[in-house]
Amino acid sequence: MSKIGKKNIKIPKDASIKIDGGNLTISGPKGSTKLSINDKIFAPKLTEDEFNISPLKKNIDKKTSIMWGTYRSLINNAVTGVSAGHEKILELSGVGFRANMKGDKLNLQIGFSHDVNFSIPKEIKITVEKQTLIKISGVDKDLVAKISADIKSLKPVEPYKAKGIKERGQFVLRKEGKKK
Repeated sequence: MSKIGKKNIKIPKDASIKIDGGNLTISGPKGSTKLSINDKIFAPKLTEDEFNISPLKKNIDKKTSIMWGTYRSLINNAVTGVSAGHEKILELSGVGFRANMKGDKLNLQIGFSHDVNFSIPKEIKITVEKQTLIKISGVDKDLVAKISADIKSLKPVEPYKAKGIKERGQFVLRKEGKKK
């Protein structure tokens, strides 16, 4: 039995789930997403303010248990995304490191001889709060995390002076440097 799969998903008042066979349509104030689950293995159950999926057969093998928890997490992330949204905050640290928006592109000055332009997908909203803070927000948790990882990979944090692009709250293991 999956510990995560057994938990019910609480649906906020402003969000709704529609079940059409194995397809789920989750909508809320931030947008809507579609998910598909294997309806030959799992049966979705919807009440007024809670949602649950459970396996159809009584004997659950290891693979079914793993997929049960995975589907439950994906549905929970979608419900959270359409109601509250997902966001990540990136920090730029280094002398002369700056970020600004130029139309639909993120312009980064991160210590190279040229500016780096990062094109933003339509589903993602990026705002530059200060020149060193980038806020990435969107409905899809996977896409927000992927865009955040792509931006961080442009200039990873180096261990000696901790210069680079890092996520807020990310721990950077510092190294000591050369001794005389």
